Amino acid sequence: MNRASTLVMAGADHVRLFEHLFPGDGKEAAAVLACTRVQGGHLKLLVREVALVPHEDCARSSIRITWPADVLDVWQERAEIEGLSLILVHSHPGGYLGFSDTDDEADQGVMPYLFPFGRPDAGEGLWHGSAVMTPDGAMRARLYDRANTSCPVDLVAVYGDDIRFFWGDQTSSGPRPMAFTEEMRDELKKLSIAVIGISGTGSIVAEQLLRLGVGKLIVIDHDKVEHRNLNRILNTTLQDARDGRAKVEVFKASAALSHPDTEVVACAKRLGDTEAIELAAQADILFGCVDSYDGRHLADRLATCAIQPLFDVGVLIPVRHPPRGAIISNICGRVDYVQPLGSTLSDRGVYTPALLAAEYLREVDPEAHAGQVGEGYMPGTQEQAPSVITVNMIAASFAVQEFVARAYPYRSEPSQQYARIEFDLVDGELTVLSEDTFVAVRSSDYATGLGSPLLGLPALEDLRCTS
Repeated sequence: MNRASTLVMAGADHVRLFEHLFPGDGKEAAAVLACTRVQGGHLKLLVREVALVPHEDCARSSIRITWPADVLDVWQERAEIEGLSLILVHSHPGGYLGFSDTDDEADQGVMPYLFPFGRPDAGEGLWHGSAVMTPDGAMRARLYDRANTSCPVDLVAVYGDDIRFFWGDQTSSGPRPMAFTEEMRDELKKLSIAVIGISGTGSIVAEQLLRLGVGKLIVIDHDKVEHRNLNRILNTTLQDARDGRAKVEVFKASAALSHPDTEVVACAKRLGDTEAIELAAQADILFGCVDSYDGRHLADRLATCAIQPLFDVGVLIPVRHPPRGAIISNICGRVDYVQPLGSTLSDRGVYTPALLAAEYLREVDPEAHAGQVGEGYMPGTQEQAPSVITVNMIAASFAVQEFVARAYPYRSEPSQQYARIEFDLVDGELTVLSEDTFVAVRSSDYATGLGSPLLGLPALEDLRCTS
């Protein structure tokens, strides 16, 4: 999987951009995408703001648009101060998914005007660029270096209710590949997915993604295989437990036997480690398979900062303790799909400041933590169940299938209805909750990438500075 650059935007921003670029009069329209950057294995441009150029300020026709240079003045200053990349985007009402001679001529005039206000990366030189959108919402983008030479953006990814990929080598827009087909597998080969937590549920998620044909898997887990893991982590052996092998290394070795062409990056670190965060930020998609509130908190923040869709999965088995003995109340699982600019795990109450504090207290002072639980100070006292492989299989399948359904739509109902899926095996119930169920609060850290402080957390920035 070789990709030089990706332009990423939230589905909500894409809808707003589309409505402005195609007002219904058949004429071209324009906007500015202000992007932050994540530079690692490849360049990711994160659309932080969409600035719509007023129609009345432009000279518009069906094949050409001209807009005043002073529209860019405020963005030039911000680009220099904040290190933003500016992508100038306009519509092609005729449906041409490419750059015309007129577009080339316009870019040759405006890009030198923008470049004094950029901060090109050493050895890369690509900073500002342009993009076009067609009436079906498809996009193509390119970047320029200081010599005014263009370089195509390999992928424009839009993460909303559905997940849409617009590849730089597409000659025309068309329907998404059908789920479960060779066309789906061909596209999955070009994607990278990070699985955070590779234990009971995570090992199953990673195995399914591997066998679906994902081109690059980044697996992150600091833990090692123990004897008590062997009943729920796929592909682990008694020898792995005896040797204390890292869970991620076990998965990587197993994947190499069945899918040697898949690139597996194994990171035996906690997600709070700088290396783990930087690796995960390079992925197109995130799967959160951790059983801690802090892990979910960090994955949630990463998805916000790096504009990544997050599929978070959890399994719970609440137990009651009546006089006659312990009783299982529920055998339940949950899959949350968190889209950029949508409601986060925090917005949905998956974790709270109180739960994070209590979890921290459990680590540093177990006795005090036990006292708080006994006194009822910790909300949600249900225990995270020891992983049961049959339940984990169900939860993992729901999570991976939710990704498939959003990237390769097949459902009769809109994906917006499936922000959360819950199952209860005791009562035989399946519940789905829509995005409208939750109230989204936009974070000031949205699309900040890996800027300082890291993920908006000073404590992580301190670790980055000392590592």
